Amino acid sequence: TSGGASITVRDILAASQWQPVPQRGYQCVSCCRVFPTLWSVMTHIQHSSQEGYSCKVYYRRLKALWQKEHKEQEAAAPRV
Repeated sequence: TSGGASITVRDILAASQWQPVPQRGYQCVSCCRVFPTLWSVMTHIQHSSQEGYSCKVYYRRLKALWQKEHKEQEAAAPRV
């Protein structure tokens, strides 16, 4: 598990690619709030527990699942 793994801008963008936002901005995939900049959504995620949301937990779990999937794909890939 990656309990202490930091959430990066790349993680936020990857998670949000399936959630088109009808207006300008970046959407937190966990709580669906829209923010004007990547920095503001990143700050929201880092401090979400203070706002009553669990977005940081959601993104950490999502990142752990992606890492597990990536490792499984590497293990299943034929060796040359």
